[in-house]
This record gives sequence, C-alpha cells and structure tokens, in this order.
Amino acid sequence: MEKYYNLEDFNGNIGFKETIQNSKGTYNSITGDKNYFYYRLKDSFKKANKIDVIVSFLMDSGVKLILNDLKEAIDRGVSIRILTGSYLNITSPTALYMLKRELKDKFDLRFYNVPYRSFHPKSYMFHNEDDSEIYIGSSNISRGALTDSIEWNYRFLRSQNPNDFKEFYSTFEDLFNNHSVIINDEVMKQYSESWKRPRIYKDIDKAKEEETKTKGNIYINNKDEKNSIANDNNEEINPKDIEKDNLIQLFEPRGAQIEALYALENSREEGFDKALIVAATGIGKTYLGAFDSIKASKILFVAHREEIIKQAAVSFKNVRKSDDIGFFYNNTKDNNKSMIFALVQTLGKDDYLNEAYFKKDYFDYIIIDEFHHAVSSNYRKILDYFTPKFMLGLTATPERLDNKDVFSLCDYNTVYEIRVNDAINKGYLVPFRYYGIYDETVNYEDVEFKNGKYNDKELEDALMLNRRGELILNHYKKYNSNKSLGFCTSKKHAEYMAKYFTEKGISAVAVYSGENGEYCANRNDALNKLTKGEIKVIFSVDMFNEGLDIPSIDMVMFLRPTQSPTVFLQQLGRGLRKYKEKKYLNVLDFIGNYKKADLLPFLLSGKQYSRVESKRGIPNEEEYPEDCRVDFDFRLVDIFKKLASKEMNIKDKIKEEFLRIKDELGHRPSRVELFTYMDDDIYSNMRNKSKVNVFNDYMSFLRNLGELIEEENSMNSLAYEFINMLETTSMSKTYKMPILLAFYNEGNLKIRIDNDDIYKSFKEFYSKPSNGIDMLKHKSTADFKNWDKEKYIKLAKDNPVKFLSKTHSKFFYIDGEDFCLVEELLQFKNNKSFMEHFRDAIEYRTMQYYKNRFEQKK
Repeated sequence: MEKYYNLEDFNGNIGFKETIQNSKGTYNSITGDKNYFYYRLKDSFKKANKIDVIVSFLMDSGVKLILNDLKEAIDRGVSIRILTGSYLNITSPTALYMLKRELKDKFDLRFYNVPYRSFHPKSYMFHNEDDSEIYIGSSNISRGALTDSIEWNYRFLRSQNPNDFKEFYSTFEDLFNNHSVIINDEVMKQYSESWKRPRIYKDIDKAKEEETKTKGNIYINNKDEKNSIANDNNEEINPKDIEKDNLIQLFEPRGAQIEALYALENSREEGFDKALIVAATGIGKTYLGAFDSIKASKILFVAHREEIIKQAAVSFKNVRKSDDIGFFYNNTKDNNKSMIFALVQTLGKDDYLNEAYFKKDYFDYIIIDEFHHAVSSNYRKILDYFTPKFMLGLTATPERLDNKDVFSLCDYNTVYEIRVNDAINKGYLVPFRYYGIYDETVNYEDVEFKNGKYNDKELEDALMLNRRGELILNHYKKYNSNKSLGFCTSKKHAEYMAKYFTEKGISAVAVYSGENGEYCANRNDALNKLTKGEIKVIFSVDMFNEGLDIPSIDMVMFLRPTQSPTVFLQQLGRGLRKYKEKKYLNVLDFIGNYKKADLLPFLLSGKQYSRVESKRGIPNEEEYPEDCRVDFDFRLVDIFKKLASKEMNIKDKIKEEFLRIKDELGHRPSRVELFTYMDDDIYSNMRNKSKVNVFNDYMSFLRNLGELIEEENSMNSLAYEFINMLETTSMSKTYKMPILLAFYNEGNLKIRIDNDDIYKSFKEFYSKPSNGIDMLKHKSTADFKNWDKEKYIKLAKDNPVKFLSKTHSKFFYIDGEDFCLVEELLQFKNNKSFMEHFRDAIEYRTMQYYKNRFEQKK
C-alpha cells in the first residue's frame, strides 16, 4: 500500500502522493498525471488582484480543493467572478452551496443561461497590476481535473499574446454580463430541488473504485448513526492503523449536510431561534447537528434510546475534538459538561427540570433527535423548560398524517427537507425494487377497526396463518437475499414468523422488547449474527424503525397493514443505506384489503395522497425515484380504487377525526389540539371549504356534537360572537395578537388597557423570535428590537387599535388614551369556559399564522 498524507495545502483532502509534491515546474503546458494543474493555479491565486473563471461544471471535490485559496484571495480584497453551467445537471448543487456558505456575497457566481445549448469552456484568468495570465484547456473544477487526471491546459500572458487574450476575455465578459443568471439563494434552491444525480457520476464512481482497488487508498466515512472507519471494501479498520499510516481522520460536512447548514445559518440571520430539518435516514443528521452547533459553548442532545445518545457523543467528539462530554440517563446524571447527551425518559422527569440540576439557560444549543417523537409529554416538558439561543429538531418523518404535528413545535420553521425520494435521486441512498404482493389470505373486513386502528388481538390472529407464512416464504425465496428484515405487528407474530422460517430451513430470529420467547434474540446479538451471516432474517416489532442501521440489508418485508406513513418510511429506510457493491434494495409488501392500503403508491412516489388521484390508479413509472422499480399485482390496483371510492364525505370524516383525537387525548380537544393532531389530508380538504371548516366556528361545531358543557351553553350571544370574532378576524400580520393578549391578561380579563399594558404586551410578544420575524422583514419595523415605548404604542394605535375599533366596534372602542372592550363582556370575567376559549382562539390563530407563513415560503 502506498503511503498517503493529509496535506494542509489541500484543505484536508486526502490522497496526494509524496513523490510529486515538488512537481510545480515552470512550463506553460500542464498535462495532469504527475504534473498537477492545481499547483499552478495556487501560485496564480496568490498573485492576482482580480480573478475570472469560466468552467462548464463545478464538483464538490474541486471546490474543496480551491476553497481556501478563494477565501485567502477575498480576504485580500480580490474581485472574483465565476461562470459555470447547469447543462445536463453535471454541476453539483452542494458545490454551489459550499462556495456560497464560505464566501457569502463577496464574489459573483453565475450560471450560463442559454437553455439546451452545450457549454464547455474551461479557462482561468488572473489579473494583477503588471499583467494578466490565462489558462485555457480541459480542466473543470473537480479534484481529478485539477490534480492527477489526464488534462491538458496551456498558460499564456496578455503581454505576450494580446490579441488572443483580448478575444478570450471579451467573450468571457459578454457571456458573463449578457448570457448569465446570478446564482442567488432562490436560484440555488430551485436548482438543488430539481437536480438528479447524472449517470456520468456513476461512471466517475466506478473509475474511483478501480483506481482505489489498485492503489489501496484508505477512506474515512463520517456516517450518521455509526462513525465507521473503512477501507475500499467497507471493512472496518483499527483507528490505530490510521496513525501508523500517517493519515489524519477528517470530519467535514458533505452532500446534503452542506445545503442544510447553509439554510440553518440563513434562518438564524433572519431571526429564528428554532428550526426543523427533515432528512432521510443516511443523510447524516447527527453529524449535521454537530457541525451546526460547533460555535455553541453548551450543547444538549436529546434522544429516546441509549445507543443513539452514545453514538451521538462519538460524532460530536469527532467534530468538536473535545472530551468534555456528559450523559444524563438511568443512574448517570452529569450536569456540568459542555456537551450533555440525555435520554428523554430521564431528563423529562419533573425531578430534574429545575435549578438544582440545570438553569433554564444552561444550554445555548439544544438538538432533539427523531423530532417526530417530540409531541410526547417528556419532550414537551424539556422544550418548555429550557431557553436555549437555538433549538434544532432532526427527523426523517414528520408526517402530520400520523396525527402529530411536529412542525408546530418549531413554529413551522422547516428550513431544509430532503426526503427518501430526493435522497435516492441525488445518489445518497440506493434505489429500491418494490413488489406489492396480493395477499388474499387475510380478509381485513373481519378484523375490528375502531378509532383509526385495527384491534391488536384480532389482527395478530389473522396474520398468523400457515397459508400466509407459506406465501411470504415462497416470495422470499425468489430473491437471493442474505440479510433481510421483516416487520411484524406483534411479539407473537414475530415469534411465529421466525419459527416458520427456521422450520423451513431459513435461519431467522425475532427481536422485540419485553419478555423473550423461544425464537427471540437480543437486539445487538441478532445484528451481529445477521452481519456475520449466521442468520438470514430478523423479524422485528418496531425495534429497527430508528437508531442503528445495517447498511448491508438487502431486503425488507412488510408483513402487517401499513397504516402509518412515518413507520413505513422509517422501515423502508432501514435498507436504503449504500454499501459495498449493493445496487438496490428489494422490498416485499404483502397487501390485502386493509384500510389506507391505497396510500402505498403515494408514499413510494413522494406525492401527496388524494382521493381523486387514488381513484385514477397508481402513479406513472417516471413519478418514482431514479432507477427504482415498483410492481403492484394487478388485483391491488382494483383494491386501491375501491378504497378511494368508499371514503366518507368530509363532514363525516371531520367528525370521526374529532372523536378519534378525543379518544387518544382522553378529553375533548381544544382548537390547538385538534389543529395539531388532525390528519393532514382532512385538514387540507376542510380548510378549503369554509362551510365545513370547524375552526371558523368551533363552538357551533361542539354544540352540534353535543360536546358543550353547561357553562358554555350559558354564554350569551355577545360572548359567543366575541369568541367567533377571534377565530375569523383577518390577520395578514400578527399585530392584533398582543392587543388581544393584553385584554386576556393571563386569564384575568381586562376591559380597559392603557399605553403601559399595550407596550408590555407588544414587547413581550415580539421578543419571541418566531413572532419577531415579520417585524424584521419589513423596513419600517426592522429595528424594533431597539424601539422605545413610544414606537410600540404608535404601531399598535396605527394598526390593530385603529382597525379593531372600526371593523369590530361591537366589541372595541377607544376612550381617550385607553383601548376598551364593551362593558357587557365584563360579566364573563369569572367564566372559566369563556376565558379558556379566549386563550385557545388566540393560540390557534397564532399557530395557524405560522403554518400559513411556512406554506407560503415553500
């Protein structure tokens, strides 16, 4: 094996031969191989006071190589212009984000914008007071093109060839100024969202594989759940061996992480103090959190499994190069470290959320992993107690369709999303081959379905049939799988499947929590046996939805009805990790006539489910991710159409949804709770139909269901109309909210508010970053953080006070310097129900405002 070094000049890129470090040369011709073009460029970067570059594409590897040179030039005040192409999508979006993140707006980056026209120039122009030099040749901005690939480039000076230089430079000026588009945030985001990994990248990968097979290079991989150090065959190697070979372990953002970091920095600059990142498994969310929090002094990382927090600690240690790490779980209660990794089950207890353990502002950065769990009570307690400068939620699956609106916990500030389909299209995950298998062994109409779910015991009995086991085994045998996961509905079901497969000669175990059966294995033991090839299949009950991955998994089997998009996508993601020569994941899904089965084509295509679309049939082949195959048995298409046609009308669906949420919560849901937990498809359909939108008149909706209590029924028409006014008053900005909160007065109703009340309420309301965002965006209010009392009062009286007194004079009036509610409402000051509806309506309108703002940004 040749010895490789980490050369500081190469910005941490590994793999530059010691034997050619001094091969700069003085010739004007540069041919690649051992005659690196980069060395010549590096010298030119140092001497220039103006730099112009025109290349057909940019690659991550090339940008990483020259990034420090560009930064050093900019620090000297050098003007830099780069013109590149988007033709055939060869330019990497992350290369653009890398440049913009590091160089901000200190340089001019543009796309050649003549569509469907080839764009192949490669030239680097450097100007100084004495002369200009130009390199013309074949090298784009990629590591290979700038180092050891066979690339021919030629250098000449303006003083030596003035006519040639003039021709090239004037053409560059024309292209740059007249045939280009500035790559701003919007252009960059649009390019990234539409970008699919070109097939040429696969050829590049193959070339790298062949090269490294002959050279034996060592690569360092910083993966999400597991920080693995591997050679070219993805075999783990001892970190000590790295030291022996004089290699330095590197941890730096890559791929989607680069884009997400850029979005997070922009969000903080806008003024947000919370953000949600939605990223498919395999993107590296834990490392993303470590990279983004690098400047924070005190970090809290919260998760729900011990192995997750332990793996996260390793990731953060690698990035921050610090051993100042503590844990907060079970009997370990560290509370004086700069990085603390906590189990939510422990930290979320009331015993620990107090000044004796942590001050509210102890952490300046909090990360909540698997954020879709954050609606549970212990997570909410943690979020409500601590006051960090920034809070980051990380999740692969935040679907509201699972009745948990995690978006609201981050005030709908989702700054970056890369779902499974996009991750496959961009080459971060392997494609899947999905087989929807018609399963007539179970008639789901015979299984009780109540409050949105099947009866657990009846479903378990229905699935544990030898006839069904035979169906599953026969389809399993069609494919040459070495490592499979089967997802079951219960412990007994997992035991049954493990027993059935084992007795038929396929080595298998069951993995689940709680009391162990005959075929049950410890989670880690099962993983080790599967990795070593001692078993072929693990049958699991929700034990592998999150956390540790086995990249070598080549098949997943869905052996229970799919009711949850979140769970389906989590389980699909278990097998999509890239690994060695793994080209795709086989997916076997056994589908019967169960409710919500018609969701599946939409989950696979990434499209939003709708009854109308479901009636039309499954999506077209091109709507699935790149290189993915989806094959539904023709009988399933009929089942999907029948399910779509059986859907209830919207009024009945809303009623059933209300009752389901009531049953789940154990009490009648408030507006905020119904909004939070409502199925997203139902909500979307309802809000577009004002006559059935229950949030336009929640009390009437409750009255029609017989859900009002006596105290609510005793409220007169004025009180009812006042609450309804809160639900329906127009709100293009949030200015009305602090006025209404001043009247609410923390549950102690005020009929009259003066300037002091208004000032206090406005200042408090807009001190919350999510409320202050809109103030920052408008020129007239952008400096509100420096406002005195008079400016807040002026804003209030010029806007909400003025308009409320005009449009809702039945309830509001101005009396001198005071703003008042009509005296008749005073009688409801001690009416608990009235005050609860008052508060609930304000909180709902604020949350609704956040959601609308988020959707308008998309």
